[in-house]
Amino acid sequence: MTAAGTGHGSEAPADHAEFASPADVDRRLAEVGYLTDEAIATTVYLAQALGKPLLVEGPAGVGKTELAKAVATAQGAELIRLQCYEGLDEARALYEFNYKKQLLAIQAASGDRAWQQTHDDIFSEEFLLERPLLAAIRRTGPTVLLIDEADKADVEVEGMLLEVLSDFQVTIPELGTVAAVRRPFVLITSNAARELSEALKRRCLYLHLDYPEPERERDIVLARVPGIEAALAEQLVRTVGTLRDLEIKKAPSIAESVDWARTLLALGLDELDEAAVARTLGVVLKHVSDQERAVKELGLKG
Repeated sequence: MTAAGTGHGSEAPADHAEFASPADVDRRLAEVGYLTDEAIATTVYLAQALGKPLLVEGPAGVGKTELAKAVATAQGAELIRLQCYEGLDEARALYEFNYKKQLLAIQAASGDRAWQQTHDDIFSEEFLLERPLLAAIRRTGPTVLLIDEADKADVEVEGMLLEVLSDFQVTIPELGTVAAVRRPFVLITSNAARELSEALKRRCLYLHLDYPEPERERDIVLARVPGIEAALAEQLVRTVGTLRDLEIKKAPSIAESVDWARTLLALGLDELDEAAVARTLGVVLKHVSDQERAVKELGLKG
């Protein structure tokens, strides 16, 4: 299965309703600059129709995060993003209380005030700091919740996600249970750096994205880089494909293909010959060892 696009447009279509069918997904995502295929369009539609989180897995740079952005733009929804990382905890993902503000309130409280009353006051809505998961659950408007790079978070975080995604509710001991009035569209991305738990996968629909076929990547470049000639776009994506086949640390992403096309236009180049590749290789290869290997394997001279 191939990736579909690298970005969403600046304007959403006039129709902000939920997707009516896979064909509607395909049409409306294309309108915001994200080109899909049948599998992507069908899986996105089913995730919405069944109210299931969508787990999108694949190498970095194939359009996983951009899919969430495109869905949000196409539906006129707010995008709420939880960026996962090692050490992420409940306080950063769900909620915490504003301890500094609480301390100031305690210090300002009169001496004859009962502690229980002060306690109840400082553990109120006024002192609550909502983080992405709670914010997504409490929104009443259309929302896309992006849980990005879930494989970078500690295994313990998956337990928290299971609880939230099973019932779409959060229990705050001091305030009670907050349940979603309107379930967000949840999209979880993973670069497959580690295996996610089977329990989490069972709760999700699954979509694997890979680097696109040359024809599709050419179409993406043509859509995202106005003014580039089709022949140059085709030459560029063939070269990018060759680079991806090398044993390098970081294969060029779709976004870097688009950047490369914009670079060629900025330099006024109408052909990606060996000299042009050598001059602009840093746009797509960001490691010295990768550039050295490309120069050697492709027989470049500079």
